[in-house]
Amino acid sequence: MIEIVTDLPDGVAGFVAKGRVTRKDYEDVLIPAMETALKAHRKVRCYYELGPEFTGMDPAAAWEDFKLGIQHLSQWERVAVVSDVEWVRMALNVFRFLIPGEFRIFDAGQATQARQWITEGKAPADAASGHV
Repeated sequence: MIEIVTDLPDGVAGFVAKGRVTRKDYEDVLIPAMETALKAHRKVRCYYELGPEFTGMDPAAAWEDFKLGIQHLSQWERVAVVSDVEWVRMALNVFRFLIPGEFRIFDAGQATQARQWITEGKAPADAASGHV
């Protein structure tokens, strides 16, 4: 399952993966949220956390993730991935050269630092929407 992180500034999309992530999770949650952000902004930042409850990803979900990344290659400003899952970290390190923006991998215990880095220089969520 994928949950949307709702307390991030405008222009920053955030997600937390729990349990087994499927293609349907991407189609129903992540892709629509990312498409909305990508249409609204020239550059987008993405926070993606695969916490202790994450148990794996179906190959079809991994493919959807790859397709989304490639289709919007020039729009990634920053990407922060939080995970202690070794195969995920290795795969990201192999493909990180494809991401033209800034890209960082954080350990699970560094989720707070990852959120600080991904939102650095952005107006807080309430200020961005005009609801200070």
